[in-house]
Amino acid sequence: MTIRDKVNDWVESRFVVNFILGVILLNAVILGLETSDAVMGATGPLLPTLDSLCLLIFVIEIAAKLFAKGLRFWRKGWNIFDFTIVALSLVPGSQYLSVLRALRILRLLRVISVAPSLRRVVEGFVSALPGMTSVFLLMALIFYIGSVMATKLFGQSFPEWFGNLGLSAYSLFQIMTLESWSMGIVRPVMEVYPYAWTFFVPFIIVTTFAVVNLLVGLIVNAMQDAHQMENVERTDTYRDEVLARLIAIEARLAQQDHPAVPPSGHDPNKP
Repeated sequence: MTIRDKVNDWVESRFVVNFILGVILLNAVILGLETSDAVMGATGPLLPTLDSLCLLIFVIEIAAKLFAKGLRFWRKGWNIFDFTIVALSLVPGSQYLSVLRALRILRLLRVISVAPSLRRVVEGFVSALPGMTSVFLLMALIFYIGSVMATKLFGQSFPEWFGNLGLSAYSLFQIMTLESWSMGIVRPVMEVYPYAWTFFVPFIIVTTFAVVNLLVGLIVNAMQDAHQMENVERTDTYRDEVLARLIAIEARLAQQDHPAVPPSGHDPNKP
């Protein structure tokens, strides 16, 4: 076994994976405490030091994976994700790049790449994106048609909500989320336009109860497919391991049933 193989086995061992997960959670707590001036004043340089130590551990882990896997490191999307998160953390946060210091909290997202259950959820969501694109296009078409109609119908009397396409689209989005849609928008509009409900109620039915639930259904189906694929891969791996063990046992039994025959003319009882 080469040094790379040993390093790869060490990095992928259960102990190291759990240790990195613990460091990620600890780092998330530290970054949260650093937002409190009172805590920073009471702890002094302790929290920044611990934060730098966590970052050092992440860098060592990524460096070990790069050494062990070589170019294979870049073939896995989760490795690229981890590398990007750690690389962003290494960028110094100056006066003009202070936003990058806030991005350090993105290290918490590494929990996704470490925890298999969270990784399965994200993989299911990503696999659902192609189907979601069509639904988003349908939603955009519905919103555009609704915004034009709302601006034409209610823009003159309610310019703060439906004065132009942008305001109408935002108001319709608020209505779709059912946030103060009745008392906040629809009932005041109905005081001027009594039959305005014939526009808003079908819009809510189509968007909130039809299109949004269609998105949810796509995501759920994609996650179920990802879970089934993972089970199939796990079953195939287990089957291959069992077959390899059976072949080894069969070879061992064959050696016992047919021991090696000594060369002719040689008596095994004589020296």
